Amino acid sequence: MTGTGESTYGATARAAIRRPRSWWGRKSTAAKVESYTRISFQIFPVIQLLTALFMLAPVPAGIALPVAGAVLVHAALGHRLAGRALDWAAGRRAQPRRLLGVYGAWSFVGAALAALLLVALPDGPPDAYYTACAATYSLLLAFGCGLGVLALRTHRQSVVAVGVATLGGLLLGLPLMPTPAAAALALSALLSSGGLTLASRFSVWLLQAVYELDEARHTRARLAVAEERLRFGRDLHDVLGRNLSVIALKSELAVRLARRERPEAVGQMEEVQRIARESQREVREVVRGYREADLFTELLGARGVLSAAGITCTVSGSPAGLPRPVQAALAWVVREAVTNVLRHGNAEHCRIVLTVTPQGPGAKGRPAVAELTVENDGAPTPSASPAGPTGGHGLAGLRERLAAEQGSLEAGPAGKSAFRVVARVPVPAGDVAEAGVPAGDAVRSARGEVE
Repeated sequence: MTGTGESTYGATARAAIRRPRSWWGRKSTAAKVESYTRISFQIFPVIQLLTALFMLAPVPAGIALPVAGAVLVHAALGHRLAGRALDWAAGRRAQPRRLLGVYGAWSFVGAALAALLLVALPDGPPDAYYTACAATYSLLLAFGCGLGVLALRTHRQSVVAVGVATLGGLLLGLPLMPTPAAAALALSALLSSGGLTLASRFSVWLLQAVYELDEARHTRARLAVAEERLRFGRDLHDVLGRNLSVIALKSELAVRLARRERPEAVGQMEEVQRIARESQREVREVVRGYREADLFTELLGARGVLSAAGITCTVSGSPAGLPRPVQAALAWVVREAVTNVLRHGNAEHCRIVLTVTPQGPGAKGRPAVAELTVENDGAPTPSASPAGPTGGHGLAGLRERLAAEQGSLEAGPAGKSAFRVVARVPVPAGDVAEAGVPAGDAVRSARGEVE
């Protein structure tokens, strides 16, 4: 947490926060990988269809149309299978076994139709027919295998699928065309289906790995919140555990003394009353310490929690020299703002800046102002945010806390996908000077301590 806001935050991170986000920019990393994978595989059938139509262009319409129709049906089935298979890989639907069977069967039916109409003709087709046959034959088998493996579970099943496409293509071609041509087309199917299968399996593996990492990131954020709750619970247990045990023992002793009509019962109950009041006081101190946490500690904790959640966090400025009430109010702002960053939106960068500036030029005697800015990207749009940009009980509570110190709070969008919280609390010049830090230099002091 050293250096000014400009030097520590960096132009790249600042631009990422202030740049308006498009539909693509508002997606999480996992959603971007899935969208890219989905779009790529659903474009493949379109490429298959366009390639087949280009190769069938020299062929007369009476022969080309049935083959083109078979390729069109195959491309439509492949487009649908790719979408459902990726949904299955992401855990959103069951494995599309029936659609996979239909798609695989149609791959061989279309290849047989292409070979029959384009090659197995009694009048001896020209070379253009053989070229169109080779293209459509290989496309149907290669894409049938390459897209079909998206719906398979294991790599071994994928290898078997490549073998079936190759062997099936060879056995299908031998009765319809010369042996060298059938072998050449089978080899072409082997190479093309193998390449597409490799790409498909790698894409599915990458998609699943990205989703596992995204889930791990959210788990780390939840664990950080749970750890803070456990810390508070341990503090309460340490305070109340011993006192409640003493209260139970003394009250039990008082009951026994009272039953024997011993005067010492009154003294024991007075002791119970004293311990109970002492426990109340200690609990209030624990809660007060939790709510009025040290600003220095909160800044360090904010950076640690956000980093654990995979969010780049930069902090500039130092709380040194600020009075305790001002630090307590701003510490709560940091805590609430960081909680909102973790709970809402999909932030990648967060910036926290603490400055102390004079109230106004030439305003002698006026208090300085401690200003805390928390800004993050990845904020949801107002329509998608449940509480809106300025709603929610958390921000209302912050305004009440700051109002007790004559402070103010501004919270709202800072662009299409950024959200900014700005808290300002007046700091009397005398209070800052008593701490040994001039008001104008408070931001630049004790940077080494924060590190």
